[in-house]
Amino acid sequence: MSSQTSLTAAEVEHLARLARMSLTDEELTRYAGQLDQILHAVDRVGEVAVDEVPPMSHPQPLVNVWRADVVTPGLTADDVLAGAPAAEDERFRVPRILDGE
Repeated sequence: MSSQTSLTAAEVEHLARLARMSLTDEELTRYAGQLDQILHAVDRVGEVAVDEVPPMSHPQPLVNVWRADVVTPGLTADDVLAGAPAAEDERFRVPRILDGE
């Protein structure tokens, strides 16, 4: 869509029908104006783009910030189960929520 063309209520109605949306006449008129503004803004962005600017996915260079993978001791099963409300056979005991499945 070029910047000279305005989006009509009929075009919005067609788009709404494709999206299986039911819009009132008031909504069609309102959305036509709003979508028209959005399309004009997109046209303006296209005017700014120049060939000297390389395409990029991020405005800043990405740097890997991962920390070193260092093995540290974890909790033992006894330590973990000590904080549980109920334990049985070295496992958490929880209420049954399914019948015999």
